[in-house]
Amino acid sequence: MMRSLTKWVVSWADTPYGTWALVLVSFADSSIFPVPPDFLQIALAVANPRRSYYYAFVSAVASVLGGLAGWYIGFGLWSVVGDWFFAYVPGFTPEAFDRVARLYGDNAFVALLAASFTPLPYKLFTVSAGVFSDVVPLHTLLAASILGRSSRFFLVAATVTIVGPRIKEAFERHAALMSFVATALVVSGFVAVHLYLRSE
Repeated sequence: MMRSLTKWVVSWADTPYGTWALVLVSFADSSIFPVPPDFLQIALAVANPRRSYYYAFVSAVASVLGGLAGWYIGFGLWSVVGDWFFAYVPGFTPEAFDRVARLYGDNAFVALLAASFTPLPYKLFTVSAGVFSDVVPLHTLLAASILGRSSRFFLVAATVTIVGPRIKEAFERHAALMSFVATALVVSGFVAVHLYLRSE
């Protein structure tokens, strides 16, 4: 399912609406959508390398705004939509929420910064930040999102610029593998967080 969904997202790069699709995917990735925008950003950038950093800017801005939306979902709507998130949104489990709450108790800004820059599901952190708004005020989420998400997407743009056509070839040949690796990294991220918490 993830491979099919990723392929569908990437297919928007071949349409006149690629940039708008990047906006929507980047926004939704920070709140409800399971596919990260990196795949579409790469596809757009390899097709038009001169706009690589423009696409990074689009991804970063939309992702930060999506993170704000996620925070407000957690802050104002969690009692209504919480069960739906646990049932249908990948990465949302009561256990994961408990772990994130413990991370926020240690250092909310560092936890958000790490999550925004890594393959960890950012939506889990943004929505839970709103739920735990007493320890994660909106300005903390905003600062961590701007720094972390911008770093992530501009790093993607820099990679496309430096590697050039080779990344396009690798992407076209191994898109399914890249989707699998991204999913594996998400799982690995949760394992790493779990091991860290057990060591505390």
